[in-house]
Amino acid sequence: MIGNSSNNGLEIILASASSSRANLLHNACIPFKTRASNIDEEPIKDSLKKTGAAAIEAAEALAELKAITVSKTMPHALVIGADQILDLEGEWFDKPVDIKQAREHLLSLRGRTHHLATAVVIAFGGIRVWHAHDCPALTMRSFSDAFIDQYIATAGDAILSSVGAYHLEGLGAQLFDKIDGSFFSILGLPMLPVMDFLRGRGTMLS
Repeated sequence: MIGNSSNNGLEIILASASSSRANLLHNACIPFKTRASNIDEEPIKDSLKKTGAAAIEAAEALAELKAITVSKTMPHALVIGADQILDLEGEWFDKPVDIKQAREHLLSLRGRTHHLATAVVIAFGGIRVWHAHDCPALTMRSFSDAFIDQYIATAGDAILSSVGAYHLEGLGAQLFDKIDGSFFSILGLPMLPVMDFLRGRGTMLS
């Protein structure tokens, strides 16, 4: 496998239960294991918002907490923590709790540009050793209410697993007029800088 290294045996751990992030690593042939951090994100996010933190600062803080939490239990592995916050002109969106809220989110995002504040932190030995962030901008088109209803009926409950109620790699692509930024980052992980770091650490062939 091209992702394997003959230089050292450092294990790679993804500190996330996100299937999208796992698929990105898997599709790039990067050998890894998954161990979710199981931190309670919402109180931390709320606290950061109240202190005036920008969305990207909050995403990086959460990514770091995830990485370090897992790294402390697996000190000899490189642990990847990541987080993403949808920012609509200062309003932060969480994953919709039900279809009704998903529809409300889509109505709020319709015809407007939002940003996906996306951060990744890698920890080793319980210490943050590297980080990167990205903030793609996505503009939804001014679709009709009938389109929203058809979209939700077709996509189903799967949209509840995504901030913004869309999967850009699928039917969600029909929601947009314009996208500026990395497709990888939109899916939750800035893959190119992550792979560059891993190659530098000898965990991937260079």
